[in-house]
Amino acid sequence: MKKIIKNGTIVTATDTYKGDICIEDGVITQIGENLMDIDGEVIDAKGCLLFPGGIDPHTHLDMPFGGTMTKDDFETGTIAAAFGGTTTVIDFCLTKKGNTLKSAVDTWHKKADNKAVIDYGFHLQIVESNEAVLNELSKMIEEEGITSLKVFMAYKNQFQADDETLFQTLVAGKELGALVMVHAENGDVIDYLVKKALKEGNTDPIYHALTRPAEVEGEATGRAAVLTDLADSQLYVVHVSCEVAAQKIAEARSKGIDIWGETCPQYLVLDQTYLEKPNFEGAKYVWSPPLREKWNQESLWNALRTGQLQTIGSDQCSFDFIGQKELGRGDFSKIPNGGPIIEDRVSILFSEGVKKGRISLNQFVDIVSTRAAKLFGLYPKKGTIAIGADADIVIFDPEVERIISAETHHMAVDYNPFEGMKIKGEPVSVLSRGEFVIREKQFVGKAGAGQFIKRAKYGEKHEAKKSKPLTM
Repeated sequence: MKKIIKNGTIVTATDTYKGDICIEDGVITQIGENLMDIDGEVIDAKGCLLFPGGIDPHTHLDMPFGGTMTKDDFETGTIAAAFGGTTTVIDFCLTKKGNTLKSAVDTWHKKADNKAVIDYGFHLQIVESNEAVLNELSKMIEEEGITSLKVFMAYKNQFQADDETLFQTLVAGKELGALVMVHAENGDVIDYLVKKALKEGNTDPIYHALTRPAEVEGEATGRAAVLTDLADSQLYVVHVSCEVAAQKIAEARSKGIDIWGETCPQYLVLDQTYLEKPNFEGAKYVWSPPLREKWNQESLWNALRTGQLQTIGSDQCSFDFIGQKELGRGDFSKIPNGGPIIEDRVSILFSEGVKKGRISLNQFVDIVSTRAAKLFGLYPKKGTIAIGADADIVIFDPEVERIISAETHHMAVDYNPFEGMKIKGEPVSVLSRGEFVIREKQFVGKAGAGQFIKRAKYGEKHEAKKSKPLTM
C-alpha cells in the first residue's frame, strides 16, 4: 500500500519547504503539495520536520575488545539507532594478521544476519599490507561493495598498523576507489605514557585522558594528511576530539588535500572532568580519543559550522559499567574503551546545534545524513528526500523536550553518558524503505528486516549505470 506523509516540513541538506511525500514499494515516488490517493495510508506530520534517515558512519556492534564483548549487538544496537532517528549504520569489520579479509567479512555478516532492524554496511579494517591482502582488496570492493578501509594508528600490539601499511592502503584506496579512514593517535607515544603512568602508581580513569594528550592526536592527524598527499589519495579522519586535530584537517584541506573529518556528540557536550568522577564513575567516560578540556568544544562546533568537519558519528561501542568497565579497577588501561552513543547522536546535534544557533537546520541534515551518504557511496539512494530515493524518513518533533536517561533509553547497557541532560527535539516516527520501524515512539520493526547495502566507490553515485563523479 502507498503511504502519503502530509503536513510536514521537508528538510534536506539544501532546502526547507512544506510538502507531502508519497511512498510506494519502499521508495519516494512523489513530492508535492496536497498529494491525494484514496488507496494510500495518510500519515499526518503536522508540526513536525521530515528529514532523511540519519546515517551513522561509525559503529562497533557485537565487537570483541579488551577481553569482553560490546553489550549492544546488531539487534539492540540498530533498534536504539532507529529510536534515535538513524536508518543506516556502517559498522567496522575487524581483521587479524594472517587471516583473509573474506573470513572477517563473513564473520560480520553472521553477526548482522537476522538481527539488524535497519540497513547497514561495513568498513573493512586493514592491519597489514602484504601482497595477499592487497590482492584481495579489489574483490572485497567489487563483490561486497565495501568501499571504505580503516587503519588504526593507535592501540599498539592490538589494532595498530605501521606507516607503511597506512601508506600502501592509501595508494590502494586511490587505485580501487575506496575511502581510507584513520583512527589518528600516535600509538607508540601513548604506549610509553601509559606504562610510565602505571609504573608511577597512577591508575585512576583520569589517566586514560592524561596519557592520550591532544598533541598525539594532532600529530597523527597531520602525519596521515601528509601521507594522503604523497599518495594523492583520499582520507577520512574518525572521531576528531580536539582543536589541534581539527586544525590539521583544515590546514590540509586548504592545500587541496582530499581529507574529511568526523566528530562525535560526546566531544561536543562532555569534557575531561567527567573522567574525574569519584567511586570509579569516571570509567563510564573512557573511550579513545579521550574527552578533552572543555574549551575544545567551541572549536569543534566552529569546525562543523564552517565545514572543516563534515560529519558526526556515534563511535557506538557500549560496555556495562557493572561487570565490564569494572575490569579496569586498579588499572585504567584495562577499562574497555567505548560508550553508548548511538541513540542520542541525532537529537543532541539538533538540540545543541540547531536550537542553540550553532548550525543551521540544513547543515544539521547534511552532518547527520547527507554528507556521510555521499562520502560512503550511499547517495542518492540514501541521505536525501528526493524522488527515487529510499523512503528512509524521520518524522521529528522539534519542540518536545526530554531528559536523557538510562531508564528510558533502548540500548542494552546499564548507564548513559548523557544522563540528566535536557534536550529539545525527538523522533516521533521513523521509516526504513517505507516501512515503520518506530511509530509514535514505539518499536514496530522486525529483527532481520535491515538489508546489507553494497556501496558505490568513492566519488561515485550509488547504483549509477556508469561511473559518475559526485559533487561533494
